[in-house]
Amino acid sequence: MKQDFSGKKVVVIGAGRSGQALVRFLLQRGASVALSDQRSAEQLAGLAEFAQLPVRLDLGGHNLELFEQADLIAVSPGVPLDCPPLLRARSCNIPLLGEVELAAREIAAPMIGITGTNGKSTTTRLLGEIFQAWGKQIFVGGNLGMPLVEACAAEYDLLAVELSSFQLETIEKFHPRFALLLNLSADHLDRYADLQSYYHAKLQLFRNLEAGDYAILNADDAEVCRLTEGLRATKVWFSAQGRKVRGMIRRGDELIWNWNGANSRLPLAELRLPGEHNIENAMAALIPALLQGCPAELAWRAVCGFRGLEHRMNLVRQRAGVDWYNDSKGTNVGSVLKSLAGLAAPVTLIAGGKDKGGDYSLLRPLLTEKVESLILIGEAAQRMAEELSGCCQLRMAASLEAAVLQAAEITPSGGTVLLSPACSSFDMFSDYQARGRAFVDLVEALPETGWKP
Repeated sequence: MKQDFSGKKVVVIGAGRSGQALVRFLLQRGASVALSDQRSAEQLAGLAEFAQLPVRLDLGGHNLELFEQADLIAVSPGVPLDCPPLLRARSCNIPLLGEVELAAREIAAPMIGITGTNGKSTTTRLLGEIFQAWGKQIFVGGNLGMPLVEACAAEYDLLAVELSSFQLETIEKFHPRFALLLNLSADHLDRYADLQSYYHAKLQLFRNLEAGDYAILNADDAEVCRLTEGLRATKVWFSAQGRKVRGMIRRGDELIWNWNGANSRLPLAELRLPGEHNIENAMAALIPALLQGCPAELAWRAVCGFRGLEHRMNLVRQRAGVDWYNDSKGTNVGSVLKSLAGLAAPVTLIAGGKDKGGDYSLLRPLLTEKVESLILIGEAAQRMAEELSGCCQLRMAASLEAAVLQAAEITPSGGTVLLSPACSSFDMFSDYQARGRAFVDLVEALPETGWKP
């Protein structure tokens, strides 16, 4: 049922894709809407349609009076809750609700919430592939692609919703039927005071779950196990390391589904997604479908037909005996570790960007083992160089283009060039997709042979 915001003054803060979707959603429900962003109109895309809509634009800064006089603040995911306009609204006892919370209040179909530090997008897409193959109408979005408010305009059998820690900060009643926590490692420490604050945001996914709901958890992740001890939901585990748990277990070259008498065996040789981390993602994605009654063989065929997300360990090109991989979505240290683990030496790693506060020293063992040259770019380059000095040859590049040219010159035949930044893109690019596309264009522009910069 649609919510009624007639006569309500609502400020949407953040004018990105989710914020713009929130504006349309709220207008359709009768609200008087203002859209506020510290960026100017010239820095934002997609605002042209709002010239024809009854929306007040508050751009290039925030008018605090708007926030003091609102009945509700609708918060886009990228907006920190401790920014001055939201602190002012809270001091006036004005409620703050996120896009996911507002959308979920109108959705009756069961939802699958997917969070974790790494693997969210791949797992969410795999869920879409499985349920579509089963003939179900499934929404696939959230932090991945389509904002959840856009799902309110259609009917679905099920919704697979990728959820960042930022989105989970602003939920109140959001109640998925299935909640997946894939893994936990350091990320977004430029936003959170400490690691435990980041983990606490992730755990908000489970706040409204009851015994009839399912928490799908990584048995190989010590932090996941520790932090989910007291959950009310029914726990279903997955273990790529073969731990004896109820759920999905890897044994040698098979996955085994061990739940309430089921004993399905799925051959890993058929999985096309590369890397150990994608075995975990596949296991996590299979579980909600199997709990819903999807035949295991059908679900497995759908998983094995998926070739991976763009900008996530994509082989861009094989040139002069060198493999070039685009892993622009590797925006934290844990993600880079998983990507490097699947490659053989010698690797030329291109990394850097906007620092998120991660512990780069965790990369040292794999860099020593596999990386011959590390080319650093962006704002984080100097800090990364200080933390990683001595474990491989370090080089600096003023731009991604310069890094690609260096990599082409120094990487020997039989080696690999990997873009996996361990940082966000916002110092040089609008997002990781733009960074990945730029990398692909640069690599594809290299002449086939016989060229040195």
